[in-house]
Amino acid sequence: MPTQRNMTSLYLTHGEEILLLYREGSRVANHLWVASAGGHLEQEELNHAKRGVLRELQEELGLSESDLMGLRLRYVTLRQTKGEIRVIYFFFAELVEKMSLKSNEGQLKWFSLSDLHNLDMPLTAKLVLEHYIKTGRFDQNLYGGLTVGEVFVVEALV
Repeated sequence: MPTQRNMTSLYLTHGEEILLLYREGSRVANHLWVASAGGHLEQEELNHAKRGVLRELQEELGLSESDLMGLRLRYVTLRQTKGEIRVIYFFFAELVEKMSLKSNEGQLKWFSLSDLHNLDMPLTAKLVLEHYIKTGRFDQNLYGGLTVGEVFVVEALV
């Protein structure tokens, strides 16, 4: 029986750019480009993913919600891999002011939204970003996504 892993990911944007982290030293996603901040939800956050993503934002980047505009949960995804069912809550927000940031999880870098296709990323993150760039950034929907093999089935929930 697979175990369940609940995680958050926060993508920070500024205009047509997105801040990504080249994660180093992680058990789940190592030597890959991932969201600006994120990680595992604590027990008390399981029903409050926003609390978890704000905690990760503070721990990893030293930022708070006041540094952001439009913080929203945009995707909730499921994927079975490596003996786990991974539930990931993907948040997006715009930085009030574009700045140079440091992370204790790896190297941060700003990318144009049009330059992400060749980056090594976890599969679900790559598929979420592809959908976000084509569709999600133009609406305010919450999407549910299921990754089966290499296929991403995504549907607007509200």
